Parts: sequence; C-alpha cells; structure tokens
Amino acid sequence: MEKYFRTIEISDPRFETDGLRQVTVYSDTLGRRGDVTLFVPPLAGKGEVRGLLVLLHGVHGSHWAWAQKAGVHRTALRLMESQEIKPFVIAMPSDGLLGQGSGYLARIKENSERWIVEDVPRVAALAAECLAEIPKLFLAGFSMGGFGALRIGSKYADRFAGISAHSAITHISQMRDFVDEPINDNVEQDSTRELDLLRWMKSNRPILPLVRFDCGLEDKLLSENRLLHTSLMEANIDHVYKEFSGGHDWAYWEAHIGETLRFVSNAMEPKK
Repeated sequence: MEKYFRTIEISDPRFETDGLRQVTVYSDTLGRRGDVTLFVPPLAGKGEVRGLLVLLHGVHGSHWAWAQKAGVHRTALRLMESQEIKPFVIAMPSDGLLGQGSGYLARIKENSERWIVEDVPRVAALAAECLAEIPKLFLAGFSMGGFGALRIGSKYADRFAGISAHSAITHISQMRDFVDEPINDNVEQDSTRELDLLRWMKSNRPILPLVRFDCGLEDKLLSENRLLHTSLMEANIDHVYKEFSGGHDWAYWEAHIGETLRFVSNAMEPKK
C-alpha cells in the first residue's frame, strides 16, 4: 500500500498531542498533495480498532477544522474513556482545497470524490496501525461536508456502514449561499443526475447504509433539511432526522458531533 502514494509524510509521535496525527500525501486523484488530520485512540493495539469515520469539513475550511474549531477529538476521547462509545479512528481530510469549497465533486483535473472514497481510507490504514485490516467505514460532515457525506455515502452505498450529516446542504445549488464563485466549473458529472443525492438514495435503497442527519432550528438550511426528511419518508427510505436549537455555526456542530460519534459506535456492532 505504501507504493500507492508517490510520497507520504506522517507527523512524528514525539510531537503529537491529544491523539492527533498529521499526514500529507501526494494524491494522483487530486493531482497534488492532500492533507489529513487523524484522531488515533490512545493505547489501542495494532489491528484492534474496527471502525473508521471519515469526517468532512465545510466551505472555507480544511483538514484541521473539526479538531481545532470543534474539538471533536476531545469529545471522542471523553466518550471513549467513559465507555459510552467504542474506539474508532477519525480521519479528517481536506476537501481538495479548490476555490472556496470543492463540494467533494469529481472535476476534470482533480477528483475530490475519489480522494474521499479511495485515498483517505488508505491514508488512515498507513498512518494508524491500530486499524483493523478491513474496518467498518463511516462518512459524516457538516454543511458542504454534510452534502458530501450524504451524496458520496449514498452513491458508494456498498462501501459504507453509516452516513451522518449536520446542517447539510442538500442540493449543490445551495452552495451559492456560502461562496461567491461558480460551483460547477469543470465538473465531470452531470449535475442533474450525478449531483442529486436524493436520486442516489432512491436508486441504492436496497443497499443503503444507515442514515442520520440533523439541523438547527435557527439554521438557514432548515427548510431544505425538512424537505429531504419528507422526501425520504415518502420514498420509504429508513433514516433518522433530528432538530435541535441552534444555527449554522461551530457552536452547533461542537454541541452535536456527539450524535455522530454515538451513531458510529452503535453501528459498529448493530444490536441483535
């Protein structure tokens, strides 16, 4: 697997803190280097951890955002130490860093979608020895990252055990509310089909992984999230949808990332 990436740089354990590990690889799918921040559960032995959560950020951000603006690693560690959740690795990748936000889409000269689906799990396998050889894979994110999680997780439904989203963009056109640049430039995919997350959920319904999403009652995307919830109910697609007090901001995502962490832990070993 080491030969898959042209180059890989992993942070020195002597200088790592709070279980955070930094990785930079040259990704052929991006056509340049890509960054991933990993949370590696402390004291986990080689091959002992059976879950990997890929956690996506929103517009304007990068791989460090979930850790340094929401402290997801500290929430995860607290829940693991109290045995409220099982240990799993969290991989927090950059989105490809195109413009103000890539949308996690496949473009002519770079493929942020394949970066997430193929490269990031390989990065985690190389940099976190505690991961099992074939861990259960989960995908989650907020805002643009929520769109990426719902769309990519549904499109590649056979690869994921669960999908979670907070304050999600539910259609790529909603990116216009957050960026001031064209959002479909050089996109390889047909925007009327490939970019429609509801279409992927419907077409892959028989193999769709577990799905959950939530939104704040003061969030500008509340009506869109409610519409997705209604559409999924009408299509008889199993899912969990919740609403909480709060807006489209880091205070909300920090407060509710625990919902995703518990979701992942429960899905690692479904109740009989």
